[in-house]
Amino acid sequence: MKIEDTKRIVVKVGSSLLFDQDTNTLNSEWLISLAEDIKKLREKGKQIIIVSSGAIALGAKDLNLHMKELKMDMNQAVSSVGQIHLMSSYKSAFEKNEIKVSQILLTLDDTEQRRRSINARRTIDTLLNLNIVPIVNENDTIATTEIRYGDNDRLASRVAQISSADCLIMLSNINGLYSSDPKNDNEIKLIDKVTEINTEIEEMIGTSVSETGKGGMKTKIQAAKTALLSGCHLAITNGTINHPITSLFNGRPCTWFVPSKTPLAARKQWIAGTMKPVGSLIIDEGATKALKNGSSLLPAGIKSIEGKFERGDVIEIKTIDKNIIGIGLSGYSASESELIKGHKSDEIAKILSYSYREEMIHKDDLVLL
Repeated sequence: MKIEDTKRIVVKVGSSLLFDQDTNTLNSEWLISLAEDIKKLREKGKQIIIVSSGAIALGAKDLNLHMKELKMDMNQAVSSVGQIHLMSSYKSAFEKNEIKVSQILLTLDDTEQRRRSINARRTIDTLLNLNIVPIVNENDTIATTEIRYGDNDRLASRVAQISSADCLIMLSNINGLYSSDPKNDNEIKLIDKVTEINTEIEEMIGTSVSETGKGGMKTKIQAAKTALLSGCHLAITNGTINHPITSLFNGRPCTWFVPSKTPLAARKQWIAGTMKPVGSLIIDEGATKALKNGSSLLPAGIKSIEGKFERGDVIEIKTIDKNIIGIGLSGYSASESELIKGHKSDEIAKILSYSYREEMIHKDDLVLL
C-alpha cells in the first residue's frame, strides 16, 4: 500500500518497542522518532490514531515489580500507575513536534456493543477534526477476565473497524508473517502479501511472545481477520528502528494484508447484513430524493416515527407510501426524534437542550435498498 492511498491510519505500538528491557527504561528516543513520523503523516493530510500498550510495563517498573508475576487484580492496580507515565511520555514526545494528544481507554464492550461503539467512534471523529491524535489503550483498571482483550492487537483492529480506518500498522519486533516460526526453521521466507487468511496462513503462525507483550503472531492474525472484514489494509512490520513508519512506506520488509473492499463498503455491509431494524422513519419526497443523491437524512425531512428505538439502533427508512428504501443507524432515540422531526438541524440544540449531530442518519451509516 502507498501512503498516498491512505486517509485514516491506526498505528499499534507494542510494549516491547516502548520499553527497553535491557535498561528497564522507556525508549524515549524511539518515541520521539515515532512522533516525528506522525508529524510527517499529518502534514500529508493523514488522520492518525495510536493504540498503545505499555501501561503495565511502566507501572511495574515504577513499583519495582516483575510483570510475569502479576495476577489480574495486581495488573489492574499496576496499570493505573503506569498509564500516567505512559500518557506523560507520549505528551512530552508529541509536544516536541507540536502535536496535541488525548487519552481514550476502552474495554471490549465499548467496541462490541453497538451504542457504545458509536459513541467511541464519534469521540474519535471529533478529536481528529480538532487536529488531535487520540491515543487508545485497553482500560486495564476495570477490565475483567471475561471482557479483556488480553492484547492490544485485537483492540487495534477493533478501533480500526469502528473508526473506518483504511490502514492499520502494527509495529512489532518481527518483520512480518513468515512461512514458519523463525525460531524453529532456518529455511523460511517472509510473506509480503496476504489477501485471504486460510488454513495455510494459520499454519505459518509461530508461538513466540515478547517479555513485555501478550500477543505474538497468533493475535496479529486474529486482528488481520477483523481488519480484512472491515476493508482495512493491515501491515505487520519490525518497528524497533527509529522512524518506523517512514521506513515502512519507504519499503522496509513487512507483510501487507489486503482487503477486497473499502472500509465504507464493509461498514455498510455490516449494517445491512447483521442487524435487525427495530423502528422506522417516514420521510417526505424531498428527503427521499436527497438520499438517492447521496445525502444524509436530516430531521427536517422526517414526517413520522414508528416503533421504539435508541440512539445507535438500526431503523428502516420509508417513503410516504410506506415503501422501504433503506436502513441505517439512528442518531437519536425515538422519543428525541419525535421532538425534532420536521425541524431544521440548527434547531436541535434548542429543542432538546443538547445536540449529538446535525443528521438523523449520517450517509456513512445509511444503506439504500
